[in-house]
Amino acid sequence: MEKLNKRIPMDIIPLSPDRKIIQGGMGVYISTPFLAKTVSMDGGLGTISGVALERLLAQILQSGDVGGHYRRALFAFPFPEFSDMVLDEFFIEEGNPKGLPKKVTPVFTVNPSRKLIALTVCANYAFAWLAKEGHQNPVSMNYLEKIAMPHVYAITGAMLAGIDFITMGAGLPLEIPQVMRNIVSGKEATYKVYVDGINIKSHTMRFHPESFFGGKLPPMKLPGFLPIVASNTLATKFMSLPKGSVQGLIIEEPTAGGHNAPPRTRFLGKGGKVVKDYGEKDVVDYAEIAKLGAPFWLGGAYASPEKLRRALSVGATGIQAGTIFALSDDSGMDPEIRRVLRKLGFEGRLKIRTDFDVSPTGFPFKVVGLPGTIADKKFYKQRRRICDQGALVSLYEKTDGSIGYRCPSEPVLNYINKGGKLEDTVGRGCICNGLIANTVLGNPGERAVITLGDDIGFLHCLMANSHSSYSASSALQYLVG
Repeated sequence: MEKLNKRIPMDIIPLSPDRKIIQGGMGVYISTPFLAKTVSMDGGLGTISGVALERLLAQILQSGDVGGHYRRALFAFPFPEFSDMVLDEFFIEEGNPKGLPKKVTPVFTVNPSRKLIALTVCANYAFAWLAKEGHQNPVSMNYLEKIAMPHVYAITGAMLAGIDFITMGAGLPLEIPQVMRNIVSGKEATYKVYVDGINIKSHTMRFHPESFFGGKLPPMKLPGFLPIVASNTLATKFMSLPKGSVQGLIIEEPTAGGHNAPPRTRFLGKGGKVVKDYGEKDVVDYAEIAKLGAPFWLGGAYASPEKLRRALSVGATGIQAGTIFALSDDSGMDPEIRRVLRKLGFEGRLKIRTDFDVSPTGFPFKVVGLPGTIADKKFYKQRRRICDQGALVSLYEKTDGSIGYRCPSEPVLNYINKGGKLEDTVGRGCICNGLIANTVLGNPGERAVITLGDDIGFLHCLMANSHSSYSASSALQYLVG
């Protein structure tokens, strides 16, 4: 372990205690580079959502890249042969002519094509570069551990752009610190992906950036790592990694938006059926967290000055807040959806529930019950099941010994033919397509899936009436009192 610690570059800059607010990395393109930049420049830690950036960049380029922001970032990419490849393949100067099918973006497999690797690295570079453009404040990239196949390529792109921190939850990303050390040292980065099988239990994704690009990587700093956990056990597990692996912890309570940790409390419901729900076993002991000696931030219904003070009183450095920024004018949410959500929330008519079935990950997922979305049973039943984004597929061992891909949100018969269980498909929704449909980018033909945290009480503090709005800067100023 001593030798390992000596190999860790010593230029990791811890997140300053002055950065009391970490902006959540919400959804797909809700936490845009521009939102993250605003929050970081105003004194928080701005966070980019790192979900499916390769697909988003392809969509943005084919829509003409209004403003030229992503092309500006790609022109700065240190290996222009590859950024040119991406631009040549996907950029349409006038935007996509009406009725013309978009070029198909490859879906990830355990053997991604050279084109998909280049697109993924360039996309993560561009998003991180734009968030850091023109200032020296720290910026974070948020990934979901569950979406594991792109990690070695995505993190390489973000690091090439100088990303300062990586936050990650929705799984147990214990390998991430080593991935980052290998990249910064010019070595091969590896990451194990779980495979549901008898003979095959995992597959190792491998990426040697210097071999792929055909040259040495430019000097890079080692980002800090802030894992997102929901229990004392997981916090302790991360802090047992080699010294210098973790720069802090984000503790998310079940009231947070997006994916939540599965409940550990069980009780008997009607008819003697075993029911899972959040209870005593899911309560985090913050006194024990503080003893671990790392700074930590609390997330989940903490978006108020009073809750910030409460977090500080139990030893936290600050809070993570997502919903308050997702509903600000600076997020990537579709403006009309955002307007309706704010109005209903201000009027006390917005319903948010924890759905234990909708996400194909199997994790509980916060869903807003807005008419016209797939939270509406009528539109859920009308939607034709399709899995064309592929971000949340699970890997399984096929009868011939190869690796296959399935998702409980795909057509039911397809899933069963791949060895899946019928009961796993009940109530599942396409989170991939639904979250993209929730954004300003749009997703024609798809209904939105909207996720927010439980607490929206901040709206009355930031809005004069149900028709007004607020900025991310105003939200940050409100939170710090």
